[in-house]
Amino acid sequence: GHADVVAGMIVTKDEKVYKKLRPVMVGLGCCMDPNQAFLVRRGLKTLPLRVKQSQESAWRIAQFLESHDKIAWIRYPGLSSHPQHELCKKMMKGPGNMMSFGLRGGIQDGKKFLDSLKVCVLAVSLGGVETLIQHPASMTHAKLSPEARLAGGVSDDLVRLSVGIEDVDEIIADLSQALEKI
Repeated sequence: GHADVVAGMIVTKDEKVYKKLRPVMVGLGCCMDPNQAFLVRRGLKTLPLRVKQSQESAWRIAQFLESHDKIAWIRYPGLSSHPQHELCKKMMKGPGNMMSFGLRGGIQDGKKFLDSLKVCVLAVSLGGVETLIQHPASMTHAKLSPEARLAGGVSDDLVRLSVGIEDVDEIIADLSQALEKI
């Protein structure tokens, strides 16, 4: 949540699976030190507030993007245009803070858009308190051919956005000014 610790756990009710996993966990040192435990506990205390804020902001941002003429498409389960919107409403308490969208234009427009952002943080990590954004075709998948990217579901127009807890109007203004530059 605060992007300063990574933790997880493995749970099983199958004793055979446990007996296979236990030596691996011990050998890899899969125990938190006290500081990591403190950071996880601190993050859990504010988790409901952060999720609420980021989801509310994500919904407003998704609405803004869906109506913008430089956006070719958007995937966010909170929008009624999403193919699984009804399923999302039945299964989830909220649509989350992650979305993807396509920029009209080519890979160069994607780079220009990201280079023009001032509030959203350019990062391949997603899910922190800051709004994080990435353009996979020019970042994580840049070394792949366009054909290989497409085979993996990564189009040149794809942008991934993880909405944080900043003021939503500042995020929308930042996205807006960057879209105007492409």
